[in-house]
Amino acid sequence: MMNRMIVSVKRFFMRPFFSDPRTLLWLWLLLGVISALTKIHRCNNFLIFKYVFWHTIDRTSLYAQYPAEYMDSNHYGPFFSLVIAPFAVLPHPLGLIFWHVLMALALFCAIRKLPMREGKQIFIYWFCAHELLTALFMSQFNIIIAAIIVATFYCIQKEKDITAACLIMIGTFVKLYGIVGLAFFFFSKHKVKFVTALAGWAVLFFVLPMAISSPEYIIDQYKEWYLSLTEKNMENMLSGGQNQSLLGLVRKISRVTTYSDLWLIVPGLAAFCYPYLRLSQYRHIAFRYAFVASTLLFVVLFSTGSESSTYIIALLGAAIWYVTAPWKRSRLDIALMVFAFILTSMSPSDLFPAYLRKHYVQPYALKALPCVLIWFKLIYEMAVRDYSEPAKIE
Repeated sequence: MMNRMIVSVKRFFMRPFFSDPRTLLWLWLLLGVISALTKIHRCNNFLIFKYVFWHTIDRTSLYAQYPAEYMDSNHYGPFFSLVIAPFAVLPHPLGLIFWHVLMALALFCAIRKLPMREGKQIFIYWFCAHELLTALFMSQFNIIIAAIIVATFYCIQKEKDITAACLIMIGTFVKLYGIVGLAFFFFSKHKVKFVTALAGWAVLFFVLPMAISSPEYIIDQYKEWYLSLTEKNMENMLSGGQNQSLLGLVRKISRVTTYSDLWLIVPGLAAFCYPYLRLSQYRHIAFRYAFVASTLLFVVLFSTGSESSTYIIALLGAAIWYVTAPWKRSRLDIALMVFAFILTSMSPSDLFPAYLRKHYVQPYALKALPCVLIWFKLIYEMAVRDYSEPAKIE
C-alpha cells in the first residue's frame, strides 16, 4: 500500500509543471515578490537592516534601541551596512521587493549549481519552498547564509578557493554563521591559497565599512557587536520564539537554566568532526554532500539564535541528505522527511493546528526535533556507511 502511494506521488510530481526548473525559478521569484508585498507595512526586520546602513552613515550606534524606527535591535556586523546599502537607498517598497527577490534567486542559483541530477534539485526546490516563504516573510538573511554555505562547497569542488574564501568571510562578517563554510576546508586542493584568501578577505571586509564612516567608529561598533551577541545569547536561552534548536529543545523541556550549553555543544562538535577521520571516503562526492547536509543542520541545531525562519538552512540540509545518498532510502528515512515537512516546515503556518503550535511546538522548540533525528541518523551514516555503494551519483 505504502509503495503504491509513493509511486502515485512520484508520478504526480513528474508532470511537466512540477518537474521543469523554469517553473520553480518563477515560483521562487514570485514567493519573493508576494512575501514583500504582504509585508510592506509590517517589515520590522528589513527596517533594522536598512538602518544599519543609515546609522553607519550617521555614525550612530548600530546596536542601540531605536523605537521610533523599528522594534528590537540589530545583531548584524558593521560590514552588513555595505551589503544592504543598495536596498537601503531605494524607495522603501522597491528596496524590500528587490531584497526578497535577490535572496530567493541567490538560494535558487546555489542549489542549481550543485552537480547532481536535475530531478534531485527539483525535489529540493519543492521540499524547501514553504520554508523559504517562512523565511521571506521575516526578510531573513538566513536565506543568503544557506546560499553561501552551498555555494562555498560548490566553489571548493570547482577549485575556486578565492571565491569560496570570499563567501565564507561575507557570511562571517555579517552574521557569523558563514564561518561554518570552513567545514569544507579539507576538501580543498589548494589549502595554502585558501587560507591566504581567507586572511585577505577578512582584512578587506573589516576595513571596507570605514569608507562610509571612520576607522574609530567601525572599531567601536565591532566591540558593541560582540557585547550585543553575548547579551542576545543569554536572552535566547528560554525565549519562546528564539533558541528553536537542539540546545533549546533540551533546555525548554527540562526547564533547567543552571547548566552550560557546552555540555551539548562539545559532544555535538565531536560527533560532527568524527567523519573527518574517514579519509578513504573523501573521494566520494556523496560523502562530501553528506558533509554539506551535516553543516547546514549543525549550524542551526547548535545555535541559541535559531528561530523558526532560520530553518531554511536546516531544511535544505535535510533535503540534500535525503537525495544524495548512494543507496536506496528506507521507509524510516521517508518517515523522517515527512515528519520534518509537517512539524518543522508546516508548524508556523495556519495549516497547522494553532493550539499545538502555541502550547507545544513553540514553547518546547519541537520544530527542531525532526531535524535533530535526521542529523543523528546522518552522523551515524557518515560514521559507518560506504559512500561508494552501490551506484555513483552524478
